[in-house]
Amino acid sequence: MPGPGSVQVKAQDRDNHHSNKRSYHEIRRASDRLCREHGLSVIVPGRDKGKSYIEHQAEQNGTSYKAKLRAAIDRLLPGCSDLEDLLRRLQREGHELKRGKYISARAPGQERFTRLKTLGADYAEEALTARIAGRPRPSRQPQQRTGKPSLFIDIQNNLKAQQSAGYKHWATIENLKRAAETLNFLTEHGIGSLKELSERCDGAAAATARVKADLRATEKEIDRLTLTMKHAATYRQLRPLYDQYRQSKDKEKFLRGHEGEIILFEAAARELKRLDAVPLPATQRLQAEMDELTARRTTLQEELRKMLREEKMYDDARRNIDILLKQKKTRIFIKEL
Repeated sequence: MPGPGSVQVKAQDRDNHHSNKRSYHEIRRASDRLCREHGLSVIVPGRDKGKSYIEHQAEQNGTSYKAKLRAAIDRLLPGCSDLEDLLRRLQREGHELKRGKYISARAPGQERFTRLKTLGADYAEEALTARIAGRPRPSRQPQQRTGKPSLFIDIQNNLKAQQSAGYKHWATIENLKRAAETLNFLTEHGIGSLKELSERCDGAAAATARVKADLRATEKEIDRLTLTMKHAATYRQLRPLYDQYRQSKDKEKFLRGHEGEIILFEAAARELKRLDAVPLPATQRLQAEMDELTARRTTLQEELRKMLREEKMYDDARRNIDILLKQKKTRIFIKEL
């Protein structure tokens, strides 16, 4: 049984612990006050959690591309109507965009693209959309089951399932849930036979192929127009010099002094003819056409993502049904199929 001395020591240790915590906060407050008085930055605990030392130093030195991108977004966002408007404004300021599962941006002179979601929770696509609309940023909720068919887990060929009885049990229950989701999906979409399911799969694949073809054609037209605008700018810039060259009495002497510019002008003229841009279209007309094509590409990209999701849903449902039909115990549940 501990004596009075041990109790006294524990009490003393507890007092020292609280004293140390109080001292820490007092020192931190004094340090923050001194920093503010002398114009130095004050580090807020937890604000830069997960930020590397290199990135922190870059921000302090004003060379961080992430900090510059955040500042550009914060500056442009209040005047934007939607996310696409924000992206267009970033492009006009010189940022190069890359679309995929996530949107990435690269500033002039930057080597690698930066995903918007890596800038912080307030810069993910959903959060930016909410900020533009004036809604609070979406909170992270546990992922809920969507009701869309998910592929079955291949328990028999799954190494983890063979090594862990607990995982095998979970996978078995999960497959039952996925089977129910698949059958509910077929019911909700009015699919009552394997033939109808196969037709839906083929229709979704054909629709996806059409959108892909339209998107390829649009991107090809954008590439053509980009070249046209580039050569048109060169043509307009060097046309006065080329007129001087044609009107000069000593063309060889004039050419020796401006050979590079003359070659560039003639090459631009040939390319414009090849691109069927003669007579030269007005700059405003070319820009309007580019804006229209860019908007169409954005629409097609969104439509393609939707088509791919739909195609995957039907394909997953068909693969699950094929597996279910091979299992005697489940045939009774899908005998109408």
